[in-house]
Amino acid sequence: MHPINLGLRWLPLVAVLAIAVASPSTADERPNFLVIVVDDQSPLDLKVYNPDSPLETPNIDRLAASGMVFDGAHHMGAWSGAVCTPSRHMIMTGRTVWHIPQRRPNAKKKRNNPSVRYPDESLAPKDLPEYTMAAIFNRAGYDTMRTCKKGNSYPAANEQFTVVRDASKRGGTEETGSAWHGKQVLDYLDQRDAAADEDPFLIYFGFSHPHDTRDGAPELLAKYGATNHTDRESLPPANPKQPALPPNYLEAHPFHHGHPKLRDEVAVSGVWERRDERTIRNELGREFACSENIDIQIGKVLNRLEQMGELDNTYIVYTSDHGMAIGRHGLQGKQNLYEHTWRVPFIIQGPDIPKGKRAIGNLYLLDLLPTLVDLAKIDRPETLEGQSLQPVIRGEQDLLRDVLYGVYCGGTKPGMRSVKKGDWKLIKYDALDGKVRETQLFNLAANPLEYLPEHKRESELETDLAENPAYAEKRQELEALLLSEMQRLDDPYRLWDQPQETSVNP
Repeated sequence: MHPINLGLRWLPLVAVLAIAVASPSTADERPNFLVIVVDDQSPLDLKVYNPDSPLETPNIDRLAASGMVFDGAHHMGAWSGAVCTPSRHMIMTGRTVWHIPQRRPNAKKKRNNPSVRYPDESLAPKDLPEYTMAAIFNRAGYDTMRTCKKGNSYPAANEQFTVVRDASKRGGTEETGSAWHGKQVLDYLDQRDAAADEDPFLIYFGFSHPHDTRDGAPELLAKYGATNHTDRESLPPANPKQPALPPNYLEAHPFHHGHPKLRDEVAVSGVWERRDERTIRNELGREFACSENIDIQIGKVLNRLEQMGELDNTYIVYTSDHGMAIGRHGLQGKQNLYEHTWRVPFIIQGPDIPKGKRAIGNLYLLDLLPTLVDLAKIDRPETLEGQSLQPVIRGEQDLLRDVLYGVYCGGTKPGMRSVKKGDWKLIKYDALDGKVRETQLFNLAANPLEYLPEHKRESELETDLAENPAYAEKRQELEALLLSEMQRLDDPYRLWDQPQETSVNP
């Protein structure tokens, strides 16, 4: 068992359980938590992050105006093409990407070379489910409930919730779409109200959209000029109501992303391999229809909490498991480390949260659970590797960390790596058995949309600077920083131009 630090000494779990139940004075003094997690949403879709976006989300805007917006929130990355999976593992455990449950190791490879740690071996504690989100809050006397899509998550953590109502709902009707998830939360709140339940609650309010298939509600599809296109042999109809192409749109990425036959890039219904304007604008319209529907459901839950007198005592977090491309840089999916996909929206509102304030934060999604534990005044389990956002919320600092690390290696290995510090960001690609070996360097202050030479921008800084001799020293600095982060975080791979002594076989 993992001891828990109570500030005075280390105690075994049994002793901590007694204290955790007894320590909060009365239930009605403890805050509630509503954690909203959507599936596949770039922060650049929201007006909160991109004022030019036509997407209307008045309830998310309401959360931002009455809470705090973080401009530097990221998911750490993924070792799977289903990027949702490690992302949601990190949300549930508060642990870094190489320290969460992964695929089981290849037994044959392990027998042949038992001294090598393969990348599919888990460095997570065997009793980790006992220290996941719901388990921690259950022990502290909270009622816990979740609704979310099925799959792409951490089953051993999900089943810790007292009430679980999971289903994948990506349709365009009340029963088959986002309204179903909203109804589960509303029914749960009605049951609490009818029973006069005074225990504090933690609700994990997950959605299946705007992940594809993006079958929107008819009235919202019409608003954004989109159709649920299903004919692979034809283009969707053009419509002036459709969202404009993103500024960093390309018809194709300048080199292969390194994951052959990647579903998100070749098999999304309505898009497939196409990156023409009509296809991308229609898909953006479908995505916006799904996102606005999510906002409508959030509004219903906020109104119900207000009716119950619980809203003022509830911390509300809005985020996504990762971002999304949909035409940006010629990509469609979530398997990349550009800002539109590596970053996530992150908004928090609640008691003592500053209203209308923004901060960079430099947080990972794995910082969510430590933050909830801190806000609830629950003793922090030793298993948590993330950091609480409280110092940033209180205005004591603007950043949780100076350096951010990102990984994608769900395809050919080692895959992609990224590191960011200040205004500077490096992305490296090592894939397809050495056929793709690329380095990109961006100054995000001058080039926040990470324009490439193919975008043909006039400013000399609005492009990839990796091969510009004027920035060779900066590139060298970030190359060293990336290696340092890979070593610190137990990344089991090394890139082609890094020292190989600690690498593993793919």
